[in-house]
Amino acid sequence: MTQVFARQEAALDDLRQMDRFRRLIPRAGHDFSSNDYLGLSVSDVLKDAAIEALGRGVAVGAGGSRLLRGNDAEHIALEQEAAAFFGTEAALFMGGGVNANQAIFSALPQKGDLVLYDALIHASTHDGVRLGRAETRKFAHNDVKAAADEIARWRAMGGAGQIWIAIEAVYSMEGALAPLTAMCALAVQEDAVLVEDGAHATGLFGDLGRGLAHGIAHRPKVLTLHTCGKALGASGALICGARVLIETLINRARGFIFATAPSPLNAALARAGLRDLATNPARRQRAWDNIDHAQAEAARLCGLRGYDSQILPVVLGKEGLCMAVAGHLQRQGFDIRGIRPPTVPQGTARLRISITGTLTKPVITELFERLAPELERVDLDVAAAQTTAVEAPAVESPAVEAPAVESLVLEPQA
Repeated sequence: MTQVFARQEAALDDLRQMDRFRRLIPRAGHDFSSNDYLGLSVSDVLKDAAIEALGRGVAVGAGGSRLLRGNDAEHIALEQEAAAFFGTEAALFMGGGVNANQAIFSALPQKGDLVLYDALIHASTHDGVRLGRAETRKFAHNDVKAAADEIARWRAMGGAGQIWIAIEAVYSMEGALAPLTAMCALAVQEDAVLVEDGAHATGLFGDLGRGLAHGIAHRPKVLTLHTCGKALGASGALICGARVLIETLINRARGFIFATAPSPLNAALARAGLRDLATNPARRQRAWDNIDHAQAEAARLCGLRGYDSQILPVVLGKEGLCMAVAGHLQRQGFDIRGIRPPTVPQGTARLRISITGTLTKPVITELFERLAPELERVDLDVAAAQTTAVEAPAVESPAVEAPAVESLVLEPQA
């Protein structure tokens, strides 16, 4: 052990002892781990869009922040088209979802306000509220009554500012849908701003893939986030909402003001992704056909039931066991990753199975055929494998994430 960074070495050794040491491995095998839900990142649609954009002189790099010379015509066009597509007054293109959440929660809530967040909200929201000036409280995952009770306690202690309720549409490690209709009703009742991170819903849920919140996105006190690096196949993120909130971010969000603007070429690719959503419903239908098939095969072959989305977690509990099963499946040609604390709560290490439109049904069936004996070998309680994650308390620090009403969801679910 070197003396210069002895504490870092010791901390890494602790992670190894806990089976939490992370390393980068190349992508290989059938994709059951990415967020490329529609397969757009490898599609001819985006390849052709890149060639076309470069041919008409779109820049690869921005050359500066948006407030300097980095404000490209592609950024402006993307924001206008995104606002129209998602049904909001305005939109702002950011470098990514993490950066966007940090910007939202550090710049918009003010001193005296309350940010109320789901216990399994993404780590970037935690980072944002730490940078902000508002008071923060969490509520039990997807529990609308618990959220209402926290608001009542805050008001009883003299809280009188603006309330901001932070949720995810589809929780990235749980695959669970937010009870959006009930949360929206609570927000209206309390005159709160509902901030919905739609990263894992965009492209799959709602009319034309506009997300679960599309039916309410036009409301002044609803702010939505749509990432461009998942179903849209490019990179970056779009914050969509009232113009006054977007202009506040432009003037107050340090992650926007001081950052080099996202690549104009990426903006052009995100525009192409949005056009494909609007004009090619068959791509989304292929993804849902695979999702329905995966949910059915998970139940038939492994006894795993009750999934709501394209994300199928299998909670194994112990970190070492989780990584051993993931490694076994990887060696058989299935790219499945183990997810460990602090990304997920203590004691809920899991396989995160992600279903995309690029998979084939025979490959999906084969995965669950290979997984079934592994679950039998470890004598897994399959019911616990799907409920432990929701019941366990979330880890506060670098940690992370009742179905929505039918009318907000275009595609039926198994």
